[in-house]
Amino acid sequence: MMRIVEIERIKPENPQVKTIFFRDELCSLAEPGQFIMVWIPGVDEIPLSLSYTSQNGLSSITVARVGEATSTLTSLEAGDLIGVRGPFGSGFKIVGRSALIIGGGTGMAPLMMLIDKLVEKSIEVTVIEGAENVNKLIFIDRLKDLSESKGVNVLFATEDGSYGSKGLATELAEELLRRRRFDIIYACGPERMIRRAYELAKLYSIDFQASLERYMRCAVGICGSCVIGRYRVCRDGPVFDIAKIKNVEKYLGNLKYNERGEIVPV
Repeated sequence: MMRIVEIERIKPENPQVKTIFFRDELCSLAEPGQFIMVWIPGVDEIPLSLSYTSQNGLSSITVARVGEATSTLTSLEAGDLIGVRGPFGSGFKIVGRSALIIGGGTGMAPLMMLIDKLVEKSIEVTVIEGAENVNKLIFIDRLKDLSESKGVNVLFATEDGSYGSKGLATELAEELLRRRRFDIIYACGPERMIRRAYELAKLYSIDFQASLERYMRCAVGICGSCVIGRYRVCRDGPVFDIAKIKNVEKYLGNLKYNERGEIVPV
């Protein structure tokens, strides 16, 4: 059932990305990695991961301006109304005592909720966020605060070297994996990045979970638009463990269905 909520505040993360805060009891109960369907009045309904929840009902979504729906959503102001359904899907599962998190773009959104939960469980956390340049990084302040107050090891990688290490997040991850071992790797972001993180997990015999993205309409497993191999991302995911990802290896980072049901390159 859709609930109408009022936007409480909006925080710019970079020139293209904003975090939108609202209050909703059901969203506050979501697990890290679950998503909601967000209705932008008069425009469209789109799936978005939750990037923050709290016991008092305050929740947030983090959205990049890329099309009509997201452009309208990011142009809204405090006091405006949106609709929310969910949360839907499966979330991340906590495994072991040390975790490496690899994220890129708005893929960092569900990972931020995961980081908060891992810290709460006293798990050792290393985070690598990657982007093309410093202007495309998000959650810098929030990650720095986690580093200073909770001891989270935070690393940044930009392709042009404008912030942190120069190169890809997965290249920095590989350097780290040569020196030490983690119990699990969690990943979310561009699918080719996820593919490389998965290959690293196999190479170093480390457990792996990733949140995948596909074109989505219904969010309840009926329309079939979000299929990847034998799975529906909205119901079987969006978080997949290493066993499920092995079953869809040939699609991961290679093929997907578009809004017309055609198979296209990722």
